[in-house]
Amino acid sequence: MNFGARVLKTGLAVTLALYLATLLKFPSPTGAGIAAIFAMQPSIYRSWRHFLDQVQTSTAGAVIALLGGMLLSNQPIAVGIVCILVIMLSMKMNRSDTIGLSLVTVISVMEGSGEWQFALTRFLVLMTGIVSAFVINILVIPPKPRKQYINQIERVFNSLSLLMRTAVSHEMKESVFRDEKNALEGSIRSIADKYALFEEEQKQLRKPKYSQTRQMVVYKNLLSSLQKGFEVLDAVDRHYFQAEPSEETDVMFDRHLEKLIKYHEHILLKFQDKIKPGMSETKPLGDDNDRFLDSVVLDRQGKDNRLRLAVVAGAIYDYGYQLERLDRVADQINRASED
Repeated sequence: MNFGARVLKTGLAVTLALYLATLLKFPSPTGAGIAAIFAMQPSIYRSWRHFLDQVQTSTAGAVIALLGGMLLSNQPIAVGIVCILVIMLSMKMNRSDTIGLSLVTVISVMEGSGEWQFALTRFLVLMTGIVSAFVINILVIPPKPRKQYINQIERVFNSLSLLMRTAVSHEMKESVFRDEKNALEGSIRSIADKYALFEEEQKQLRKPKYSQTRQMVVYKNLLSSLQKGFEVLDAVDRHYFQAEPSEETDVMFDRHLEKLIKYHEHILLKFQDKIKPGMSETKPLGDDNDRFLDSVVLDRQGKDNRLRLAVVAGAIYDYGYQLERLDRVADQINRASED
């Protein structure tokens, strides 16, 4: 069971919303708590963006619901028709992420059959929940997605390292390997979602600073390296053992994977500034990667088996190439820091 900052803040936001709704003597404070749950977001920027978007769509939804209640009453069929209109309007405004709470607004407002005082009260109840979530998200343990991103990169790399070192050595049970691989895939997807947050914020800046642009390049390459590493594991799972490799082939693949994961580890230590001065230079993988790929292509196995091994080798080659790119980025960052 996971307990994190967002879980805590959601509970606090609901509590604050309910207290405020009770303090303001709204007849049904429950709606404020529901709105607070919907409005909690993973970053301050997205929280602010969601707040503005939600105010727009909820206001539009409340107006449409009020008119619908006046013209069509609050019969179920009428509520359904108004919900469809609000969904279409939200999608037209590119606000699909606000649809859920907007529909809650519609249903709450239409309960009053077009009475504007009732509609206004319900609308204010929901706004209380949205504001509560926004305030809690900013004041209580503000999100630090960049720090979380780096910490998550390190944790996911540890999982990748374990799987990479045992991928072709037959040391780990096949069922365990696949379970760990699936968990790794989910973790990498979570990192990709965090990177999407950074990209979203970057696009809103008219003139991002050079340091911010450089940071985005680092984050992108860190993510791409993990993704390429996972592609190696996926290729091994799908093709390597079906190719029935010889013991000599096992040794060749195992050694090269060990070399790559050590290289990856060394690069991450560069980013963490844990390498001694003068020890940061690393030998490019280019020649080793080429020789490894040639060895697999020329391997004396059946055609089908050789093709399967070539697929795995191609994924390994791409992983090595991505690591070289990451290494160059790390060297550039270190030189810039020294200057």
